[in-house]
Amino acid sequence: MEISQSNRAVIIGGGPRGTSVLERLLAHTAVARSPKAPLHIDVVDPYPAGPGHVWQPGQSRLFLMNTQSFYPTLVPEDPALPAPVAGTTFDQWRARQQRDPLPSLTAEERAELAVLGSNDFPSRALYGRYLRCTVEELLGKASDGVTVEFHETAATSVRPAGDGTFDVGLATGAAIRAGSVVLALGHVPSRLNPEQRELQAAAGQLGLQYFPPAVPADVDWSQIPAGEPVLVRGMGLNFFDTMGQLTEGRGGKFVPNGSGLVYEPSGQEPRIIAASRRGTPYRAKAALDGYYASSITLRYLTEAAIERLAKAGIRPSFDHDLWPLLHRDALWAYYSTLVRSQPGAVPDAPAFLAALEEALQPHAHSAANWEDSVESVLAVHVGPRHRLDLPGLAAPLAGRSFESRSAHDAAVVEFLLDDARRSALGEDDPVKMAIGALHHGRAVLKTAVADGGITDASWVAGLRGWFESFVEGLASGPPALRSEQLAALARAGVVSFVGPDPKFGVDRRSALFTASSPWVAGPPAAARTLVEALAPGNRVSANDSPLLAQLLADGLARPKLMMTAEGAPIESTGLDVEPHPYRPVAANGSVTEGLFVLGLQLSSAQWGTAIAAEAVQPGGPAYRSGQRTLRDADEIAAAILRRA
Repeated sequence: MEISQSNRAVIIGGGPRGTSVLERLLAHTAVARSPKAPLHIDVVDPYPAGPGHVWQPGQSRLFLMNTQSFYPTLVPEDPALPAPVAGTTFDQWRARQQRDPLPSLTAEERAELAVLGSNDFPSRALYGRYLRCTVEELLGKASDGVTVEFHETAATSVRPAGDGTFDVGLATGAAIRAGSVVLALGHVPSRLNPEQRELQAAAGQLGLQYFPPAVPADVDWSQIPAGEPVLVRGMGLNFFDTMGQLTEGRGGKFVPNGSGLVYEPSGQEPRIIAASRRGTPYRAKAALDGYYASSITLRYLTEAAIERLAKAGIRPSFDHDLWPLLHRDALWAYYSTLVRSQPGAVPDAPAFLAALEEALQPHAHSAANWEDSVESVLAVHVGPRHRLDLPGLAAPLAGRSFESRSAHDAAVVEFLLDDARRSALGEDDPVKMAIGALHHGRAVLKTAVADGGITDASWVAGLRGWFESFVEGLASGPPALRSEQLAALARAGVVSFVGPDPKFGVDRRSALFTASSPWVAGPPAAARTLVEALAPGNRVSANDSPLLAQLLADGLARPKLMMTAEGAPIESTGLDVEPHPYRPVAANGSVTEGLFVLGLQLSSAQWGTAIAAEAVQPGGPAYRSGQRTLRDADEIAAAILRRA
């Protein structure tokens, strides 16, 4: 059978999202197509399909996922969608490999699988093997008349061919003409910001080492010399990757000693000097049996509440309409857990909870004063030691000054050990359950943003302006083991900390990078090496991708503009798109049929796009946002087949 241009689809990006489109195309063709209607699918990516760039199976096993085995899935579990032709959740794949391992698994993969449980955090390398295995399973189940071809090269351009088709230019010089193109680009290279460019230029002039934001597996960590100081900016998830490579990755060992961990250096470590705006790393995840705390049920920011706003024709404001509801949920989660887990903390618990519940009710007549009502209840029933300081959770050192870096280091170690202790308490710790409510609420917010939208002004000033960094610092942290390890490294003198609100610079006379905090006395920290422990910026207008640059330059796509409260337009991070399925809006406002967008470049239409879809957890909440990216892929697949 002849493959025409109209029934040829190109998926640009072979990572998890591109693979989801491939999986959905195979699922749809299994139930809706016949050999009389052939389909040819081209997958274009310089890296092997499935893992793509980020999840390469050969990377260091010290790079861990930020979610446990039970969390991710590449295939949907939604009965409303065509059933998958192959593939399982990651946890099901893990259990299957433990029972009957594939012959192709390496010794390292077998060793990791042998001790990996459902609640453990797998390596990114092992998740990459799952993704690759899923692709192989899918290819074995393709329907007659469906062919798949992989091009391990980069796509450099997409241009309309004038007849409803597209020419996709490849880095090899070849081109593919197809009726549909999917932009599943994932993480694309990004230009440095002005400060980073200055630091990089200074490094070149003075013979220093500057490591810009990067995927951790792409960095040559051996270039960082042992025994010398290294400044590390950022204490989020990439920081822990950096920490692991420069300590355990160099032969050091963490040894339990009965009261915690002790670090035994190998002598090959640099002296890590870490800095972040908060002065502390992200808070660690609580020890839970599932992705969400089972003791928490949202009472105020619910999917039903979002639906009521939509039915009333209200496009909500984050700060005015949504955050007050989630704030209530966080307060109730904290104080109800406090009463349950620490009976002596509140003398008359029943009266307190009844009064708190009444104060939290979003009555129309008292909406503006509800926080005052809550404060009045707390003043009567709860002593200062047991009060929740929600903003303070994200900035535990705020307002404190330190006489020396060693004093600040001691405060950070105290924070890390306290946070790890709270994580171990799991659902019995009030602080972790307040954070747990925020985590639940984040899932509802993702639906609110993607399905109904929020006002531009509140997106800019509220959701992205303050809430995103706030909630990520609380609810997107590492396993508690990482906090314990960092505390052990600090006690061993391998890691020290700059302090909150650090300022970076270059001492040209001494040929050194410097970093100092206004809250920590003493001379600046200095080093010949600076590592940006940050992911490359996800901003389409600052991309360093030839393909994305071409689409913007040709006017086939444009960044999304949002209006501030003052009426000033600002460029947001993602593409301007028209749903559903998501298609880029051209510079002239038109929408190009047959061109689709999935994933990170949707950051102006969706918020908090996950690295993977959530597998359904028995007994757990099934938020609509959990498998959103798979429904997006399904919509794209259905649209492609309608065009073919």
